[in-house]
Amino acid sequence: MTAVSIRTVHDVAGLDAVSAYFGRVWRTPSAPPYPAEVLHSLVHAGGAVHAAHDGERLAGACAAVFGPPGSGEAYSLVAAAEPGLGQVVKQAQRAWALGLGARTMRWTFDPLVARNARFNLAKLGAAGTEYLVDFYGPMRDGVNGGDESDRLTVTWDLAAPAQPYEIPGREAAPVTHRAPDGAALARRDLADVHVWCRVPDDVVGLRAADPQLALRWRRAVREVFTEAFGQGFRATGMSRDGWYTLTRDHDEEGTV
Repeated sequence: MTAVSIRTVHDVAGLDAVSAYFGRVWRTPSAPPYPAEVLHSLVHAGGAVHAAHDGERLAGACAAVFGPPGSGEAYSLVAAAEPGLGQVVKQAQRAWALGLGARTMRWTFDPLVARNARFNLAKLGAAGTEYLVDFYGPMRDGVNGGDESDRLTVTWDLAAPAQPYEIPGREAAPVTHRAPDGAALARRDLADVHVWCRVPDDVVGLRAADPQLALRWRRAVREVFTEAFGQGFRATGMSRDGWYTLTRDHDEEGTV
């Protein structure tokens, strides 16, 4: 890897390149998910598009806007990067948002994609604060493959340092749900403060090989998350072996 640079993009040619990059990432080169004219309008409205270059090669990009007036919140619409560049891209968004007075940033991602969950929760230190069922409807790009589009909203405190952690006790906690492969899907500690939930190793590959099995995983994980979020839990961590940690504050509903 050569020297990596990142900059905000305002020009038509640069926005065309970013749009094409997103099309390659989502495997829809003839119909990129963010057309260049949409990105141009977003920038004109006060949002930001960042592009990361490895030498002359475009290797990552993101786009963000601000939330409701007075909210102090930015919203990341899209972000993608080659391995090793995710932090560069997200930190560029963070610096832009902080410079304009934002305190938090939100975005959504597919909760079945374990590597994204680990990056968002463990590396950045964001927290999963909302579970959205079939948020976009079926998505027929080359990555989502027509799957139901459940999404996990994460909220990132832009001023707080990342404090990744993993809560011990998962293996001792009783199993509450079984996964489509027959093994444990979810465990819940007896103190009723932590839930652990497993996701498949490679859901993108699974969707391509066996869409129906991938859908069974989707609905199984959905059941765990919607039940837990309805009881005041939020996603606070992701282990290297694909287990979410969901945590409930001790004073939540006065029950713990």
